[in-house]
Order: sequence, then C-alpha cells, then structure tokens
Amino acid sequence: MLQISNAEVKEVQNALYEFCGIYLNDTKQTMIKNRLTALLRTKEAKDIDSIPQLLKGIRSNLALRQAFINSFTTNKTDFFRESYHFDDMIDRALNTLMRENASIKIFCSASSSGEEPYSIAATCLYAKSLYKSNSSIRIIATDIDTNMLELAKKGHYTLDPRLNKIPSWVELDKYFDVKKNADGTLELDAKALLKNLITFQPLNLYNKHYPFPSNDFDIVFCRNVLIYFKLPDQEQILERLLGVLKPGGTLYLGHSEDVLALGYKVERLGNKTFIKRDL
Repeated sequence: MLQISNAEVKEVQNALYEFCGIYLNDTKQTMIKNRLTALLRTKEAKDIDSIPQLLKGIRSNLALRQAFINSFTTNKTDFFRESYHFDDMIDRALNTLMRENASIKIFCSASSSGEEPYSIAATCLYAKSLYKSNSSIRIIATDIDTNMLELAKKGHYTLDPRLNKIPSWVELDKYFDVKKNADGTLELDAKALLKNLITFQPLNLYNKHYPFPSNDFDIVFCRNVLIYFKLPDQEQILERLLGVLKPGGTLYLGHSEDVLALGYKVERLGNKTFIKRDL
C-alpha cells in the first residue's frame, strides 16, 4: 500500500481546490488518504506509484484529472429529499406557470446519481396533470462527477421505502417500472416520460461562467453542495446561479445553506426557498 505523508495530503488538498473549488480541511486527512488509495486502483491511475507523479499527471492528463475529481465528490442523495421543496413547486412555483401553459425550464445544479432531477421531473408531470396544463418542461441536470452522470442517465435505482419516504401523491408506477424484491426494497427504472424531460451534462459550479443565458431558468435547485466550498466561493456560485434565474424565479437551497450577502437580491419564503427580486 502506498504511504502518503501529511505534506502530500496538503498538496492534494490544494490541487483539489485549484481544479474544482472543493475545500477539504485538515480534519479530513484520513478520508483523503482513503480516497487516494481507492483512486490509485482505478484504470486511469493504475501506473501511478507516487503522489508527486499523480499530481503531475492530473495537470497534463484530462482523464486522470476527472478521475481525481470524481474520487473526491460526495454523493448522498435520495428521492424527494427535503420534500417541502417539491410541495412548494406544486402549490406555488409551478401553479401560475402551469395555468398559463408557459414553457418551463429548471436547472438542477448538483444532480449526483439522478434521484433529484427524476424527483423534479415527476413533480412537474404531477403538477401538469393537476393543473390540466400544456406546459412544455425542460430540466438541465448537471454534476461535476462524470461517473454519477452516467448512473443518472441509466435511471436505475434500488429504493427502500422504509428508509426513503415518498410523498403520498407520488404513484411510483406512473413514473418508473417497479419490481419488488423479497427483502421489501424496490427496483426502479425511470420511464421514458421522465427521461425525456431531462438533459444530463457535466458542469463544475466553480467555473467562472456557466453555459446558459442570463435569466434562463424558472427554478434552480442547488441543494447540499455549497457546503463543500469556502464561503467566498459559495457567494460567487450563488451570484452565477441567480444570474441564470429569471426575476420572480425560485431558488431552492439545502437545509444548512443560505444566500449569504446576496440576501438583498431575493425574497425569503422559508424552508430555504428564495424568490429572485427584479432589481
């Protein structure tokens, strides 16, 4: 097993921040060593036998750099996580848009393995039926981890309904092909009517520019990802996210996140729900 010094861990921390803005402080040294050990077993890093060689490689080899970034992402997610945001979508954010048959565009900015964008898509289809709407719906789902994006595109999941509570209005078999396992878990395969609403693509939120026009989206989800960035970087990311959100559009953040010094740009509705002001 490769021995990794604390000084080398520090170099890895700096490289990770340089390439994607993820900030891991010194309390994460054991985790960093474990992730590096796992990375060095991958096909992209199989010929690497030292941390200096790895750091040199990620500066010249894009595939190795992506594998390096992928190895440090955290991918905790669930269907309909923080369900009050999906309730708000149905009751308020989509209400007027759907009744006016408006074209609706939603940005899911940290889609991980896909549970969140598929939850958003199911919510939109439910609201469309509820309001008898002809609205077109487009969801752009991005993540920095290309491995997670490939899983998300497949749309196959194992769900334990005892641990992951699904809102009562969700009829899973409308949106997924469902197979029940002997242990009570469910195998879910997203149906085409969900998949057709979603475009998955890579995006590093730390990038200085996003590939979208200003005021492009009606709703932006950025939940439980800002916490991995330094506060000044969080603020810059929020500035860019608000830039692509329409005035009057809705921003949803994770339960431990906030808009920081950009509070003047939004109206707070509670439950980490924010409406962009038309300034």
